Amino acid sequence: MDHPHTITDDCLALDGHLDGRRSAEVREALYAHIDGHPEGDVVLDLSGVDSVDVTTMRLLAAAALKVEREGRRLVLRDCSAPLRRAVAFTGWRRLFVIERTTTRLPEQPGPA
Repeated sequence: MDHPHTITDDCLALDGHLDGRRSAEVREALYAHIDGHPEGDVVLDLSGVDSVDVTTMRLLAAAALKVEREGRRLVLRDCSAPLRRAVAFTGWRRLFVIERTTTRLPEQPGPA
């Protein structure tokens, strides 16, 4: 994948395996998104993220502190259960707003 992100409305969607090899791309996209949306909370859609390493967790924490100083919050939307556990394990839970959205079950095929 060439780009680990997509911007839709006021939300930055990250996807794939976010590790040290991709941290520069993620940092660039994240800080461009923060700077491009100077008001309100910063929302990251993480529904497409497969895994996050400690480098990316530190990057997210630093971004959360940056926006917190501006009176805003970093919202992590649609985190997987393992990612929520990673946030809890780091002790950085207070830095983020964890937002869960309801996902629909796949449609079942109807009678033939």
